Amino acid sequence: MNPLSGSLIQLLGYAIELDMNLEVLGNIMTVRTKLPPLANGHRNDGESKMELYVGLEFDSAEEAQEFYNTYASQLGFKIRIGQLYRSRVDGAIISRKFVCSKEGFQTNSRTGCPAFIRVQKVDSGKWVLANIKKEHNHEFEVSGELSPPQVQRKSFPTPRSSAGGASRTGIRSYENDDLSDVDVKRRRNEGMDEYVGSSCEPYKGLEFNSANEAYKFYNTFAASAGFKVRIGQLFRSKHDGSITSRRFVCSKEGRQHPSRVGCGAYMRIQRQESGRWVVDRLQKEHNHEFDSPIAPSRPVTVASKGYKEEGSSVLENLDLVETNGGLSLVKRVHESKIGSDWYNTLLEYFQSRQSEDTGFFYSVEIRDGKGMNIFWADARSRFSCAQFGDAIVFDSIYKRSNYLVPFASFVGVNHHRQPVLLGCALIADESEESFTWIFKAWLTAMSGRRPVSIIADQDTNIQRAIAQVFPGTHHRFSAWQILAKEQENLGALFSMNTEFKYEYETCIFQSQTASEFDSAWNMIMNKYNLRENAWLQEMYRMRKSWVPLYIKGTFFAGIPVDGSLKSYFGTLLTAETPLSEFVVRYEKALENCREEEKKEDFNSYNLQAILHTKDPIEEQCRSLYTVSMFKVFQKELLECFSYVGIKINVEGSINRYLVQKCGNGDERNTIAFNASNLNISCSCRMFEFEGILCRHALKVFQIMNIKELPSRYILHRWSKNAKYGILRDTDSGGGLQDLKPLMLWSLREEAQNYIEAGVASLERYKLAFEIMQEGRRNFCWQN
Repeated sequence: MNPLSGSLIQLLGYAIELDMNLEVLGNIMTVRTKLPPLANGHRNDGESKMELYVGLEFDSAEEAQEFYNTYASQLGFKIRIGQLYRSRVDGAIISRKFVCSKEGFQTNSRTGCPAFIRVQKVDSGKWVLANIKKEHNHEFEVSGELSPPQVQRKSFPTPRSSAGGASRTGIRSYENDDLSDVDVKRRRNEGMDEYVGSSCEPYKGLEFNSANEAYKFYNTFAASAGFKVRIGQLFRSKHDGSITSRRFVCSKEGRQHPSRVGCGAYMRIQRQESGRWVVDRLQKEHNHEFDSPIAPSRPVTVASKGYKEEGSSVLENLDLVETNGGLSLVKRVHESKIGSDWYNTLLEYFQSRQSEDTGFFYSVEIRDGKGMNIFWADARSRFSCAQFGDAIVFDSIYKRSNYLVPFASFVGVNHHRQPVLLGCALIADESEESFTWIFKAWLTAMSGRRPVSIIADQDTNIQRAIAQVFPGTHHRFSAWQILAKEQENLGALFSMNTEFKYEYETCIFQSQTASEFDSAWNMIMNKYNLRENAWLQEMYRMRKSWVPLYIKGTFFAGIPVDGSLKSYFGTLLTAETPLSEFVVRYEKALENCREEEKKEDFNSYNLQAILHTKDPIEEQCRSLYTVSMFKVFQKELLECFSYVGIKINVEGSINRYLVQKCGNGDERNTIAFNASNLNISCSCRMFEFEGILCRHALKVFQIMNIKELPSRYILHRWSKNAKYGILRDTDSGGGLQDLKPLMLWSLREEAQNYIEAGVASLERYKLAFEIMQEGRRNFCWQN
């Protein structure tokens, strides 16, 4: 639409109708021109300057955006659509934010501009301007004559070819076109006309500017041939979590629905170093008849079948919800990602295992008559949870490596600091309902014992499920996900400004108190104009789930704050493991890990670590800890000799000490010691986080001439006898019926070890038999 000019003609403004899902993703948007009044009846006559003020009312969020858009055009800057906020009651949008196009640092053209407006929906249904930030940190463009509003879309830095962005398909991309003076909805449909009637068929080596362009091409090719396509798997980089490969499949792929016939046709594209995408795998053969092809003159609509990563359109049957300070697409109609053949194979395996292992537990969710989520745990895993279920990791590794099946596992840390399996699951979809069901199934299998802490992804649905099923459990975000998000949101700033990177990491990892952290965080936000950064706002709100300062006060079995637990399944279960090999590889992984645990058990009972001091505490701990844990304790004990402690305060029976390393005044910790009951706590929080006394506390025990550690500071879970802890924890949850399978497994395991030792020789056999007979006679005297 061209601007109107002339002294007698008023420019009445523009109203923009936006598909809310597309607008936040930065997609091509629907723009239709109307002539309604602006902002509660206020008109812009093209001569007077528009002004923003708190309390300004609009009939809709779209009208507010239109007003801000026109205001921006007058001054000489552009806007983008920022955050939206939803009601926790019904999920309705209650607030919208519109920002300067130069907000953030995700691309080189952005300067972290703080300018924005936020509108809030009030009870009357109107939208009121609630917050304004008018100051920009960059120069404006020449505004000139007022032109129609331009909405700058969120862009994805996809490198263009040297030929003006044309791909080898000869298809023009509209991603970076100026959309002013154009009915964008019409342009979107016209853009598809370039695909319609094209004689080009897919072939290996075919290149595209973006994955979205590849999808449009394959979708149009399918329509002309007489079949439909769905978006299949995606594959992510193990380094930064970015998408490296996409797969588009025939709509009849799989067998989850009666209309699907297991068609094998697909096209896969791979991202190149240049940023372009190339077809690297292709299967053209179908196993079904085609529908009538769409005529070349008929437009092909793909607006409902894009995907969030490439930002063109919205997946079929998806809802847009706020997650982690941004937006995610979540399926509205839940459909299992687990193939029907997986259900059949696993159920057969479960039934076989249950006949051999009376403690084997499995559960399958049936929703609307269809199989959905699956959970299982054998008796060994359930028994291990009784010992090592205090700190667990919910490892949804399939998200990183794009498994053929959405496989996840519950993993703990045993008394040798090895990963120990506590259950497995196949996740039908990533809804809150699914995660809630899986966590409840795990809780049922583990006799209602809730963990103290859990490490899991930041996904909003996972957070809600944990809060519902494990109230009071400290949820810590996965380190790999935090690193990937930091790179995504701050990577450009990290690379451009090493001082920022240093200050940011110092704030995160070196802060000792909440006030220190807040002070350092606020300094960074102000210094680098990041106060309005949506991701950082969200991460600050969730700081207790990822900042070491807040994590170290909770027991996490010593799993490093900047790392994760060693993968339980290693290379045995990979993204490409087919169903035919899954069960065999799964069993092999269990066998390998449990054999390693058995070796460490043997070493702890039959080998002794070398003592390095004459301190009685060292001898005490060697006799109790496993070899692995004693080495951790011994390191702290030896280090304490290079520290000095000074009493700085006395409050009744509480003595406070300042402990610091000799020659290093920067490393200081405060210890509170109660001489009446030998209670001790250190500001480093190592005992709370790891369950091992730190060097600072041990130094104070030395000063106070304590020769034996109180038993409460030697956790049973780290001791040689940890596997017998079930007898100590019978009151921690569950009745006798729940404990019976675990006790049965425990006795069988011990009997098996006894038998293996008893058949080593004839003399051992005779002795073993006599002991068993004596034990049986003693049993007869028990009630």
